[in-house]
Amino acid sequence: MCGISGIVSKIGSPISKERIRKITDIVAHRGPDDEGFYFGDNIALGHRRLSIIDLNIRGRQPMCFRGRYWITYNGEIYNYLEIRAELEKSGVAFRTTTDTEVVLAAYAVWGTACLSKFNGMWAFAIYDCEEGTIFVARDRFGVKPLYYMEESDEFVFGSEIKQLLMLQTTVRANQHVVVEALLTRFEGHTDETYFSGIKALPQAHYMMYRMATHSYTLHQYYSLAVQKAGCDLSLDDSVASFKHLFESSVRLRLRSDVRVGTCLSGGLDSSATSAVAARLYRLDNNKPFLGIHAKSVEQSSDESSFAKMVAHHIDLDLKIVEPSIRDFVNTIDEVVYTQEEPFGSPSMFMGWHVFQRAHAESCKVMLNGQGGDEVLVGYERYFAAFLLGLSVPEFFRQLYLQSANSKLRLREVLQYYLYFTNASVRIRRLKSRSHLRRHIKDGHDFSFVEKSVNSFRSIESLQIFEISTLQLPHLLRYEDRNSMRHSIETRLPFLDYRLVEAVISMPNEYKIRNGWTKYILRGAIGEALPKSIAWRRDKLGFEAPTKTWLGAYEENMKNEISKSRILREIADVRRILDKYSKLSLKERWAYFNLAVWERVYGVSWE
Repeated sequence: MCGISGIVSKIGSPISKERIRKITDIVAHRGPDDEGFYFGDNIALGHRRLSIIDLNIRGRQPMCFRGRYWITYNGEIYNYLEIRAELEKSGVAFRTTTDTEVVLAAYAVWGTACLSKFNGMWAFAIYDCEEGTIFVARDRFGVKPLYYMEESDEFVFGSEIKQLLMLQTTVRANQHVVVEALLTRFEGHTDETYFSGIKALPQAHYMMYRMATHSYTLHQYYSLAVQKAGCDLSLDDSVASFKHLFESSVRLRLRSDVRVGTCLSGGLDSSATSAVAARLYRLDNNKPFLGIHAKSVEQSSDESSFAKMVAHHIDLDLKIVEPSIRDFVNTIDEVVYTQEEPFGSPSMFMGWHVFQRAHAESCKVMLNGQGGDEVLVGYERYFAAFLLGLSVPEFFRQLYLQSANSKLRLREVLQYYLYFTNASVRIRRLKSRSHLRRHIKDGHDFSFVEKSVNSFRSIESLQIFEISTLQLPHLLRYEDRNSMRHSIETRLPFLDYRLVEAVISMPNEYKIRNGWTKYILRGAIGEALPKSIAWRRDKLGFEAPTKTWLGAYEENMKNEISKSRILREIADVRRILDKYSKLSLKERWAYFNLAVWERVYGVSWE
């Protein structure tokens, strides 16, 4: 896992070492182990290395292959050994044992088709100095980030937004993105960022940049879709298939030349990941697997008892951190700076402290359960898509079962259905609870809300929409920034593309069964976990003690909101402050978070 950068001069000027170093060193936290640079006539590549596979200096990047291809690469190709063996059979010789060299060789042999061979997470750029092209690619689900901007005389890319901001004279807000997030709470669903002029390369896409014309084209190389073969499986076969794929995914993600551990919230996804990983790790290393849990000081969001139960059951070496109000206050600016864009809730700080502890434990790789809810239908709002289209008797039967086997009451399940399947209801509610100025609310384009509602036409379409567009992209950004700020590589077994395709394609009645979400996972992992964990109904979602923290910091938050120039441009700040005590915790955080972001990055609205 690493930090990458690149600068191309459109006017033929050489790139100075100071300029490329400037934007590479700012992500030194992503790669504290080594650094390297490549300089061409009018191109420079930078790299900061976090050594995970082949710790030798021969793994330094940018790396060259056959004197022609230069790569700066962030990520891990978990099946690199299998790909390497295939390439060796065709006569390719390797000088390192890195997955980096495998990526280079695969591109040299197969061209852009190499992407279909990879099972992993990646964001890389390969400069072909003979063809004069730069092949820039990002993994199927966007686990690893890549941003770019185009100026009149330069094209620049990097792992983080802050690298590109260093080359801008003025930092301006992307007005549509800011308003969209405050009004609808949607973020990360396009290639636009909160910063004007800076874009994200979309997941499952590659860019081909041509040096001769200084032009580029974007290509989508992967699209998640239902596979017909999975639709006809029996329930037992579906559970068995998932169990096999999940174990294979975890096993691949344990490949490492450094210590590996796991994040354990106490919820089903992280518990399942920890259980399989701990068993496989003990078989290979004959010692307990490391797990880290963040304990909430609020009883309503404290899952530490579940984490301890899991740790005892699977013999996990569990470390617990308990972030305090002081920890929260002291790290607000740092976490906002790390995340680069505003984020949904203070739960971000819980993950921050987990990775901080992992760094203190000298554990450079951590497994996590991210993606489990989207892949395995874990959110209660999925009930709405499941109910749509059922006969009247079956509708009410499933309504009752969903209430009985989830944390939602019967009335709440019905409210979810009415809200998430009706665009006009959603838009009207979003407008009514917003404190944005009327002309901004009335002039906003709510077409994405309509797209979201349309995705509820079936479980499959909703899963694909949330994985590819709505939900997962911003969650992966949170995960990447928190972990890499502490020089930790996180690996996500639920996002192995083989597993995702298989689960998407399984019959819907197996995904939600008798009112139980994640039925396939519960069936597959039931024997490895305590029953009280495998069949938990009270999903929490790794919550922070938000009420306690925000309550203790209330006056500071109101003061920060009052000073925000951006909020004064788009919202009725006086009304926000007058009604502050009546705002939801999410609303208070959204306004405060935007104000801190504006200050930390010096963002202007014009």
